[in-house]
Amino acid sequence: MSRLLYDLAGADEAVRFSPYCWRTKLALAHKNLAYETIPWHFTDKDKIAFSGQGKVPVLVDAEKIVTDSQVIAEYLETTYPNEASLFGEPPARQLTTFIKAWTETVLHSAIAPVVLPDIYLLLTPADQVYYRQTREGFYKRSLEDFATHRAEALGPLNAALKPLKITLEKQPFIAGLAPNYADHIVFGALKWATTVSSTPLLEPGGALERWMDAVLETYGLA
Repeated sequence: MSRLLYDLAGADEAVRFSPYCWRTKLALAHKNLAYETIPWHFTDKDKIAFSGQGKVPVLVDAEKIVTDSQVIAEYLETTYPNEASLFGEPPARQLTTFIKAWTETVLHSAIAPVVLPDIYLLLTPADQVYYRQTREGFYKRSLEDFATHRAEALGPLNAALKPLKITLEKQPFIAGLAPNYADHIVFGALKWATTVSSTPLLEPGGALERWMDAVLETYGLA
């Protein structure tokens, strides 16, 4: 059986924008593991019902079904120990825990107000209904309100990116000389943002854009 990854897609199935799916794709590449992606939409719950839950990424590795990007990373690290470690030495692994928390509470929170309306426009009609209901219910704001105040949201996003930019002006990767899962986590967030944004969010040729290109080049994904 081929290794399969269910991967969030837009109406154009070439548009893959989930930050969590990107973490998993980079982790698989880091472990030199071949896989095929299956495009999945928010309303395709029946397609992953076999996983016992309703979100992607879902990895099918032979007879093993694994969900949640962090659980998948831990699974890959344990199941394929002869390939390069995703986390590095124990101290680095603990730092990755911080990177994950920072990304999910600070960076994702800064990106969302900027791109939520853009994501809506990229979805299938059925997914648009689902997306509006769930996101407006969660944020207690309309997508149109986010669009109106998009320019104001850019300031907090740039502030959130500042320590990352300073770091990557001094070293090639977050993990040091080569990327690991810490880089995968942050890359996923910025790939989500830059894939869906209707306008450029990163300085052309700047440290963040160069780093993203270098991550892709490292894994032969450029």
